[in-house]
Amino acid sequence: MTLSHQEIFQRYMFTGAVSRNAEGQAALFTPDGVYEAPLEHLRLAGRDALASGFAELHRRMPAPDGALNAGASRNTFHDTGDPDVFIAELDAVFDRADGTQHTVSLVQIFRVQDGLIRHLRDYYTP
Repeated sequence: MTLSHQEIFQRYMFTGAVSRNAEGQAALFTPDGVYEAPLEHLRLAGRDALASGFAELHRRMPAPDGALNAGASRNTFHDTGDPDVFIAELDAVFDRADGTQHTVSLVQIFRVQDGLIRHLRDYYTP
């Protein structure tokens, strides 16, 4: 089964940001997969390092403040000349209990292989 770029992105976001399942998140990568967050000076390589690193990131970063507002959120996918590389832009809007909104924006560059993430470069503000 071949996954679309959007399906790969959605699986990654659900497993990580929504369910905060570090082991499941690491399983979306090739065995030698790499995750980089350059603005945090973070690099994880291999599924064991990915799982423990994602678990630590989930512990350090609180869950989003509020409920995801899917109507106000947006994501854009950019295909490249390489069918195994795509770029995702995300502006996730959260509705807070006090009536305000909070937006989390990021850009991710995915390199995939056989439906798994081989390399992900994640640009977000920590």
